[in-house]
Amino acid sequence: MHLGEIISLIVAVSWTVTALFADKASHRLGSMTANVLRLTLAILFLGGLLWITVGHPYPVYANREAWIWLALSALVGYVFGDWCLFNCYLSIGARFGQLFMTLAPPMAAIAGWAILGETLTWKSALAMAVTLSGIAISILSKGEGPRVKLTLPFKGVLLGLGAGAGQGVGLVLSKVGLQHYTEAIPADAPQAMATMLPFASTMIRAIIGAAGFLALMALQKDLPRLKAGIHDKKGMGYALIMTLFGPVLGVSLSLMALTPVLILIPYAFIYKQRIKAREVLGVMVSMVGVALFFLL
Repeated sequence: MHLGEIISLIVAVSWTVTALFADKASHRLGSMTANVLRLTLAILFLGGLLWITVGHPYPVYANREAWIWLALSALVGYVFGDWCLFNCYLSIGARFGQLFMTLAPPMAAIAGWAILGETLTWKSALAMAVTLSGIAISILSKGEGPRVKLTLPFKGVLLGLGAGAGQGVGLVLSKVGLQHYTEAIPADAPQAMATMLPFASTMIRAIIGAAGFLALMALQKDLPRLKAGIHDKKGMGYALIMTLFGPVLGVSLSLMALTPVLILIPYAFIYKQRIKAREVLGVMVSMVGVALFFLL
């Protein structure tokens, strides 16, 4: 196995651990409290990492354009997308929540066409159709007569769709921000800066994301819940684990599509829930659809 494949598998496992503990944190702390805590912890970890590697505990060299695009990415991907995702966990659980995250590549393709003028080919359309078919297999069942029915709460499905859309569009916006950030780095910058660029970009997104969630909590007068969450040792433990395995270790999202498969066994073991053959088939078909985006 090549180094790149090993790293990609580690990333996928990292996001699986993140999803499992995000599910637990959402139920214990509430979705917005869990998001504020994990993003704040991510800022601290990433700041320390940047300080050690490039000598600055903040996203040095980032210009205005990089901040604007990465901020937009954070608002769409973190504030909207992760709000939907964490509430999706509350409604239908992490294993179905991660299934809907296979929509991120199709949504990224559509956003790339709309924002960057990228071409949508018939191959992309085929990959989208396969991904959607996999999700449909997992969440639909035969109803009365020729009709089909949802096996999940409609609210949970909408939240899952929002999570996948937010993640996909957020990735495209962050791609633009990363390009601007790369162009802003001077020739005499520390050599490690090129390697640490994704982490510095993630720190910008985490700062804006945390600020966005704090603003929402303030508007809803829900800040006392945040204070209670900080003093909840078990909840903080969940937040710490999902931070380390999410924004820190899993900062590269290259093989996030494996997470819906990897999560099935630990989810069934931890929550003692039986996994149906139809659900496994649906996940596998969705994974094939995501793979087609990169293979065709």
